[in-house]
Amino acid sequence: MKVIFAGTPEFSAQALQALLAAGFEVPLVLTQADRPAGRGLQLQASAVKQLALAHTIPVVQPLSLRLDGKYPDAAKATHDLLRATPHDVMVVAAYGLILPPSLLEIPPLGCINIHASLLPRWRGAAPIQRAIEAGDSETGITIMQMDQGLDTGAMLIKQSLPIAPNDTTATLHDKLATLGSKMIVEVLRQSPLTLAAVPQTEDGANYAAKILKEEAALDFTQSADILARKIRAFNPFPGAYAVLNGVNIKIWQAEVLPGINANNAQPGQILAAHANEGIIVACGKGALRLIELQKPGGKRLPAAQFLQGFSMESGQFA
Repeated sequence: MKVIFAGTPEFSAQALQALLAAGFEVPLVLTQADRPAGRGLQLQASAVKQLALAHTIPVVQPLSLRLDGKYPDAAKATHDLLRATPHDVMVVAAYGLILPPSLLEIPPLGCINIHASLLPRWRGAAPIQRAIEAGDSETGITIMQMDQGLDTGAMLIKQSLPIAPNDTTATLHDKLATLGSKMIVEVLRQSPLTLAAVPQTEDGANYAAKILKEEAALDFTQSADILARKIRAFNPFPGAYAVLNGVNIKIWQAEVLPGINANNAQPGQILAAHANEGIIVACGKGALRLIELQKPGGKRLPAAQFLQGFSMESGQFA
């Protein structure tokens, strides 16, 4: 089976690697344009592009796929290239560009998406982050046939994965990338035509909106449970933060202290700030122990080490 692949980040690259290792022929790869990265803001190829080039697979990087969009010439060139490239199916994984109906109809067996959620639970750009933020006990991978909607296509297979209490987006991403890679190989070995596609319902469907940097600010009037989930959900990007002594401090790890009696403390009040107990902050409900923190331009440090270079006292406010 010949597979055209469309994807961009590491999540996608793992799926592409699995397809190549399983012996599928990949005659063409679509990925997003190179982007500035690092302190020098040098253009950097996506993880998928780097892998494709390492296997001498042709790569195309259109700015848009919409024939009626901002870059119609690039879109038309990509449509023509797909029609001219012999293939059976297109596999899409975290590509980042909208596939219009005119493109969806090109592959003989359609376009198949690897989606990091148990659809229809989380449709959209950030299903991993939103699942953790919402306190879901499980997530998973859904392999689906793509249609014109946003992650609304019929489902071929799906498999659940528990969300561990200490899972961050980083750790859960890696687990789901591994699972998705195995599942797409399984689907293509069976051939999508032999699988019964199950239509999605709208019951329980939610939109996993793209993560915005503004969401990363911690509001200590919220409960400690909610804040702990946000910290895990926004790790590694954009990184949750709190204003301490007038400085934006990234909070990378924290734990809920439900037994702490913070009823007499105001939300955001520092209940403890020393090496033995760490940094404990009163919340709207319960309290939060800050375990790993980072000053602007500094390293991520355990609370005890962080306090050696950052003055904080009990009773002050975050």
